[in-house]
Amino acid sequence: MEILKQYRPPELHKEEQTELISVIVAAYNIEAYIERGVRSVCEQTYRNLEIIVVDDGSVDATGTILDKLAESDARIQVIHEENGGLSHARNTGIARARGNYIGFVDGDDWIDPDMYEKLFSALQDKQADLAVCRYRQISRSRTLDESVDRAVLFEGQEALRAYVEEREEFAIQNAAWNKLYRKELLSENLFPEGRWYEDIVFATEALARARRCIYLDIALYNYIIDREDSIMNCRINSRTFTDQIPAYYEKTKLLQNLGREDLALTHDYFFYKRLLLFYWELSRTEDGGGYLLRLTEILERDRKRAEEAFQSPMAAPGDRKKLKLFYRSPDAYCRKLRWDEQVVIPCKVRVKRLLGKYK
Repeated sequence: MEILKQYRPPELHKEEQTELISVIVAAYNIEAYIERGVRSVCEQTYRNLEIIVVDDGSVDATGTILDKLAESDARIQVIHEENGGLSHARNTGIARARGNYIGFVDGDDWIDPDMYEKLFSALQDKQADLAVCRYRQISRSRTLDESVDRAVLFEGQEALRAYVEEREEFAIQNAAWNKLYRKELLSENLFPEGRWYEDIVFATEALARARRCIYLDIALYNYIIDREDSIMNCRINSRTFTDQIPAYYEKTKLLQNLGREDLALTHDYFFYKRLLLFYWELSRTEDGGGYLLRLTEILERDRKRAEEAFQSPMAAPGDRKKLKLFYRSPDAYCRKLRWDEQVVIPCKVRVKRLLGKYK
């Protein structure tokens, strides 16, 4: 891993923009957002684009808006399909794509004008297979941008490790949309259809295939985090058990098949830690009883693996104690987290403020 401070991808003049980039936009019932999202792709400083917009069976004005946009820009191809879900829409776009490089944009988000120029230029400059950028988190009340003026060049499976370790300083994550891929990375790597949380397996496979990855620690993608009907804003529900948890198991198997049991254990540490947090969140609701039982069954069934994973070097000592406490008594585990939330954490905050005041 090489840190490139104040790295600037070379500017690409029009005559250097010979490679075709296929940008795939999935859209479903987002009439209030779709024009902004597609126009942000049309306005890219990298001009050699094909823009494939898949209308996934929208029943509002989304399809009509897309057809009008296509009339104004010949690079836009609109595909109207029956509703098949986000994965199916993206796979349809991949099948249609002619470019050697592929990017994804969710239709309710938007991108900065130079996103694809910078990602492609960095990818070419560093001879990488995958380019990744940071993103802004947009809500009704604020915009969060944690950009740092640098880039990071990952060799081999270093980017995969950073992703599995969920390192916050690198916003690699599951998302398909803050990345530019060489098409070869996706040749056998399609999104699993009929499921939510489709990015989990997709991202793992793409990062495992990439021989080199360039990460730009600047926000070029604008991600809306509080749209009410967004998949990402759904609380723990049946899909957590039918789609999300199975995707995490599949991710474990992928890592093991790569011969990376170390990364599989690290992933499982974060996975079971997430299940413990799910349990805590549900314990505070009135309607979470059935899901609490299902979480308990999973954690009891996987106890040996969970205890092994919590011995990973990544595991915090406090988390190991919480896991032991949960297996001793889920009620005691919840009381401990309630005590931490109501007493311990506020005390730490007050002490930190006092120390800062007298510095």
